[in-house]
Amino acid sequence: MKILVIGAGNMGLTYAQAMSKSRILKKRNIMILDSAEEKVEQLNKMAHFDAFDKLEDCVPQADMIFVAVKPHHSKGLFEDMAGLTKKGQIIISIMAGVSIDFIRKATGLTKIVRAMPNLPAQVGKGLTSYIASEEVSRIEGLTIEELLNTTGKSILVSKEKYIDASTGISGSGPAYVFYFMQSMMEAALQMGFSANDSKVLVSQTFEGAIELFNQSDLSPDGWMKKVASKGGTTQAALDSMEDNKVNELIKEAAFSAFNRAVELGEAHV
Repeated sequence: MKILVIGAGNMGLTYAQAMSKSRILKKRNIMILDSAEEKVEQLNKMAHFDAFDKLEDCVPQADMIFVAVKPHHSKGLFEDMAGLTKKGQIIISIMAGVSIDFIRKATGLTKIVRAMPNLPAQVGKGLTSYIASEEVSRIEGLTIEELLNTTGKSILVSKEKYIDASTGISGSGPAYVFYFMQSMMEAALQMGFSANDSKVLVSQTFEGAIELFNQSDLSPDGWMKKVASKGGTTQAALDSMEDNKVNELIKEAAFSAFNRAVELGEAHV
C-alpha cells in the first residue's frame, strides 16, 4: 500500500510522520507533496518518506490520498488532480467543512473518508472523528482506523454532520483549553507568582485533573462536587463562574465553531 499526503503543514506532516511508523506500512511507502520549494527541500532530508512538488509524479502511484490543505484550496487542487486519479483510490480529507459529496463530484472518486483531527495529534494525543462513504469496505475501514490512530485515538461517527460538530468540540477544543489556561496563568501572575511558577501551577493542575477524570467513572460535575465544600474556596470560584454564565459562554463558543464549519461546507456545495 502506497500513501500520499498532500500538504506538509502542521497536520499533514504530523500524519505523514506518524503513519511512517505504523506496523502496516513499509519504509518509503509514504509520499508527501507540497507546493513550497523550501518545504520540499526540507522534506527531502527526511529519510522515512519521498517528497514531491508535482501532482503528476505521485498521485497516480497512490492507493490512499490524505488531503491536508486549507479548505479554500480544495477546488483548485481537485481540478489539478483531474485525469491523474484512478478508480479504487481512497481519499481521506482532513479539511474542515469540505463534504464527501463535494469531494466525490470534484474528483470522480467514490471511496472517500472525511476526518476531523486536532492539534494534540502532534504529540500522539490527538482525537480524530471520521466517517467513510459506503464504497469503503470494512477491511479498508479498519486500515484507515489504524492509520488515524497513529496520532492518538479515533472515533467513527454515524452521520457526516457529526464531523462539523466535532470541529466545535475536539477540532477547535484545544484552543478553548489554552484560553482557560492563559486566564489562570494571568491570575497567578497578578497574585505574585513568577511566569515559570504560573506555568507549572496551571499545567500540572490541568494534567492532574484530566488524569483523575480518565481513571474514574465520575463525571466532571461529580468531581466538582468532590472538590468543592460548602462555603469553601472552590465553591466560591464555581459560584463566580455560574453567576457570570461561563458554562453558557463556553457552549456558545463551541457552537460558533460548529456553525462556521457548516458555513465552510455550504461554500463548497
